[in-house]
Amino acid sequence: MNELFNNIAGTIKSRRSVKPFMMNGGKIPHEQIESLLELAIWAPNHGSTEPWRFVVYPSPSDFCRQHAALYKANTSEAEFIQGSYDNFYTQGDKVSHAIVAIMERGNLPKIPVFEEEWATASAIQNVLLGATALNIASFWSTGGMILKPAMHSFLNLKPEDRVMGVIYLGYADEYPKGVRKKTVSEKTEWK
Repeated sequence: MNELFNNIAGTIKSRRSVKPFMMNGGKIPHEQIESLLELAIWAPNHGSTEPWRFVVYPSPSDFCRQHAALYKANTSEAEFIQGSYDNFYTQGDKVSHAIVAIMERGNLPKIPVFEEEWATASAIQNVLLGATALNIASFWSTGGMILKPAMHSFLNLKPEDRVMGVIYLGYADEYPKGVRKKTVSEKTEWK
């Protein structure tokens, strides 16, 4: 294989989900965040719709406290879990940046919504792989209020738009071990 393939393969195979509490609080230079977002816009997309949008929080604790407040305001007393609230509230404490990834629906109705979502997911993956190449820890979260209508309203999105998750970025002193439960041959059929 050639050097470019080996570099890409190494980056893909070394990418890890590093939960925000595992990050160490180090700050990522602004230029590197911009470089990661530049990689995002090179994701494939049908019809050149470029449906991805990003809301960057250089002070992620601000976003996380708002996330916690949304959870508290939109969860019944019977379903409210204090531990979940506390987790949302402190999730940004060791994180450098939080980036909300959004699929903004374009004006080409012939393009199915799922294709716009997949394109945005590809853009997110580009950010994660770029972060790995820069030794930046990353975590793509879709939990909590992220996919709920309250977050949609908080971000002032149009009804047809969709929050695709939050990308937490930072530095970590340790990374989890990569695990795959099945080999590629168990997941592939040749005909």
